[in-house]
Amino acid sequence: MNSQKSFAHDRQAGELYIVPTPIGNLDDMTYRAVTVLDKVDVIAAEDTRNTKKLLNHFELSTSLISYHEHNKMTRGPQLIDRLSNGEMIAIVSDAGMPGISDPGSDLVRLALDEEIPVIVLPGANAALPALVGSGLPTDSFYYYGFLPRKKKDRLAELERLQNQKSTIIFYESPHRLKDMLAHVQEQFGNRRAVLARELTKRYEEYVRGTLEELSEWAVHSEIRGEFCVVVEGTTESEVTDPFWWSHLSINDHVEYYIEEKAMKSKEAIKQTSLDRKLPKREVYQVYHVDK
Repeated sequence: MNSQKSFAHDRQAGELYIVPTPIGNLDDMTYRAVTVLDKVDVIAAEDTRNTKKLLNHFELSTSLISYHEHNKMTRGPQLIDRLSNGEMIAIVSDAGMPGISDPGSDLVRLALDEEIPVIVLPGANAALPALVGSGLPTDSFYYYGFLPRKKKDRLAELERLQNQKSTIIFYESPHRLKDMLAHVQEQFGNRRAVLARELTKRYEEYVRGTLEELSEWAVHSEIRGEFCVVVEGTTESEVTDPFWWSHLSINDHVEYYIEEKAMKSKEAIKQTSLDRKLPKREVYQVYHVDK
């Protein structure tokens, strides 16, 4: 069990500092974060150009070195060598907490493997403000981040997550948001959900509704910036008994989703087919014959 001391100059190894930076509002930069960025020997940045603007704003002159997804295999060991020789290094991402949906977590693992102290500063991030501002349950939540880009992989992940009882937090880029919302609705049904964008900025916005309503909003709105997508967890009955519908006819199964989950008939038929692992056409035919 290793103890750590901040700015201990009599050490043999250096220290790796994980420093959150503002996600939009520069007033969210902490005094401690500024102090650390001023004291370290070098700052490893996801994009040195963006970080240079931040340093200029706070009148800091610490040298920068790039560390990102495309050079982490070579740059990571280089940074570990410098830490092993006694340097203090801070790592920052473009915005928010390093190590969350970026390669900072890889550098942390490398440092810990070499028994180099890792000091994590608290600070700005997008996921928690989005969760709290969503109005959805916060007593238990599951952070996922970005879903896979390929449709097949994305649907497979959503199928795995569909029985998650906790509120789920996703990140999504603007050009994939429409498809992502459609796929989440396809797998999860018409749950409550919230879109959060421009957090901490002047035009911060929360869009609240059902997945169907948010999908409709995405089709007709100008989509800019990355989004936090916060989705309600599944109901207790569906988790404890995945075959809760076994006593229902196909007609009643569809009607349940229409009446209890406020789905349109098309989505209710799709969800019923997923539950029963039946072709959607078969459910459609049975439902309309019964009707």
